[in-house]
Amino acid sequence: MTRPTAPLVSVAWLAAAGRAPDVHVFDVRFYLGAKNARDEYAKGHIPGAVFVDLDVELAAPRGAGPGRHPLPKADDFAETLARLGVTSDSIVVAYDDAGGSIAARFWWMLRHFGHDIGHVLDGGLQAWTHAGHGLTTEETRPARAPRLTLSTRDDVVDKGAVARLAQRADARVFDARATPRFEGKIEPIDARPGHVPGARSAPFVDNLVAPEGPFLPVEELTRRWAARGALSAAEVACYCGSGVTACHDVLALQLAGRADVRLYEGSWSDWAADPNLEAAVGPERS
Repeated sequence: MTRPTAPLVSVAWLAAAGRAPDVHVFDVRFYLGAKNARDEYAKGHIPGAVFVDLDVELAAPRGAGPGRHPLPKADDFAETLARLGVTSDSIVVAYDDAGGSIAARFWWMLRHFGHDIGHVLDGGLQAWTHAGHGLTTEETRPARAPRLTLSTRDDVVDKGAVARLAQRADARVFDARATPRFEGKIEPIDARPGHVPGARSAPFVDNLVAPEGPFLPVEELTRRWAARGALSAAEVACYCGSGVTACHDVLALQLAGRADVRLYEGSWSDWAADPNLEAAVGPERS
């Protein structure tokens, strides 16, 4: 088995390597609506996959930090990884059924906490079944692993830093939400509609061949992000509703060659909750 070096892994790679003891597969499906992700996992998932709850295992409780999905403390995430059986030698593969928009959060968090061992299954659950591979209802229970020592990278910004970056001509702040939410036409969950003044619209789905994946070829991602000034800007930050799907833009930018992008942790759920901060509406400025 060849250890992958890129953030994405293919269905073919996972089908060949998924039963290796150091490969850990995680189902991180998540829904804002009526569907329950754990129920969907129980109905059928990739063999060997362990369910990971975004709200519980990839975020701290609301109020413990900015926004709807604040980052957990290093000790808490270390405990989660130990319970999931993850070691420093693990190959972590996360998947969802939404183009990698949730799985990218797991990839990003492993990287943020100093262990670049995470990968996203390109095309997710749909690519797996489309390739003719079956699902199982058998639940995998991982063996506990020793706790990892975690450290944090300087790849997170707060609302003050985002406000400053968004006004700088030599920097870029990208909003990964869908265009109607960016423009303030709808707001299904956060305190008010709109976007950070000066931010640019960069819906995560634009990184994909189709809304459910897979990712565009690297050459196309590079052209797309270069045209937005992301590859030449002095600094780049990404945000979304709560710091989850923005990780998809961060991943796409890394594929395009930009590895120093930072995440606005609280994202729009943090910004919108502060009445002292302006909410811009309409298309992005030219």
